[in-house]
Amino acid sequence: MNKLVEVKKDKVFCKSNVVCDVFKKRHDNVLQSIRELMNNCSKEFSQLNFQESTYKSRGKEYPCYDMTKDGFTFLAMGFTGKEAAAFKELYINKFNEMERLLTSQRFARVEFKDLTDNIQLIHEEPKFYHFSNEADLINRIVLGMSSKKFRELKDIKKDESIRKYLTEEQLKNILLLQRIDSGLVLTITDFKERQKMLKDIFRTKLKLLEK
Repeated sequence: MNKLVEVKKDKVFCKSNVVCDVFKKRHDNVLQSIRELMNNCSKEFSQLNFQESTYKSRGKEYPCYDMTKDGFTFLAMGFTGKEAAAFKELYINKFNEMERLLTSQRFARVEFKDLTDNIQLIHEEPKFYHFSNEADLINRIVLGMSSKKFRELKDIKKDESIRKYLTEEQLKNILLLQRIDSGLVLTITDFKERQKMLKDIFRTKLKLLEK
């Protein structure tokens, strides 16, 4: 599923060669179909939704196209049959899922900046651990582990953000707790007291979802 679409520069794409493999079509025929579409579509639509790219196979590099959801949908309109319809649904659902995930990631980054700004307000000379402790507090509550442990489990590089590896629900919960903690740091200076309040809030949310 995760190979159907990918993220490049905060945008969701699928590659023509992957579409070719899934729909059991020759890649040269798919490339020809895309070029015909680009010739028939407006220049603006073509530039926005079809981008020349490459992929590697057996040590060699080959041309392909990166397509947005709109580009893929336009191309897939010509694919017929029940099997093709099922794959179309699969791709479009995956596009939508990844786009929602990216939106959650963007909001989480913005909200974390608000939290770090407020941490700076309450410390004359804020240290690195003031920020990392707060972030780790939220990660431990939502993920059940520190970001360091999560990196080890997912084999994530040290300088790479863990957010792209989180589920949509995990990101929503992190966003919720970041918003709450952003206000708490200004009113409750005791770290353990904030930790208890955030844990209680998270448990309450989980219980409500279970009902």
